[in-house]
Amino acid sequence: MLKVENVSKEYPTPRGPLKIVSAISLSLLRGDALSIMGPSGSGKSTLLYMIGALEPPTSGTVTFNGQNPFQLKEKELAAFRNREIGFVFQDHCLLPQCSVIENVLTPTLVSKDGHDSERARLLLTEVGLKDRLEHRPAELSGGEKQRVALARALVMKPQLLLCDEPTGNLDHQAAEVVASLLLALHQQQETILVVVTHNAELAARFPLRYELTGQQLRKL
Repeated sequence: MLKVENVSKEYPTPRGPLKIVSAISLSLLRGDALSIMGPSGSGKSTLLYMIGALEPPTSGTVTFNGQNPFQLKEKELAAFRNREIGFVFQDHCLLPQCSVIENVLTPTLVSKDGHDSERARLLLTEVGLKDRLEHRPAELSGGEKQRVALARALVMKPQLLLCDEPTGNLDHQAAEVVASLLLALHQQQETILVVVTHNAELAARFPLRYELTGQQLRKL
């Protein structure tokens, strides 16, 4: 269970605190899928990074299965993120010198369980890239790169999958493919899925939909 309670975030500036989000609360159970829309600069990514234990809130708490990750030591926090959370960003963030399958296996390099090449191959097959395992990112289209990023996000079997504008850099056809794969794999893996997006068509495909405006989260 993901629980966000009265979370606020602000940054100090010479003119005083700059408030990004204010007193946001939400709860999600395993299998839930949520989209969050909002104008540019509304704080969507900041909220996502707090949920993903990348950015601590100024006030309020984020807990996942009863654990507040921000109470962990640095190494424990890194291990928590690696084990429990999968990330997909607008920019696929693939390593250009590595092959497709090497990129997918990157999160396993620091895992105590070691490499899981069988799962990586299975995920790449499911996203339609079984014939591209040894290709480099430069040899892939934008949509293919994002499908590799999706497989990489799921290789550790995370319970929480977070996506920041996952179709933002794609044309309509590629965006449709990535969106369909994202939702299908979410159902198959039974993750908690949270996506922030400007894409109204993508957001509308989610059973839970929110809008972030004026620092507040509103259910649609």
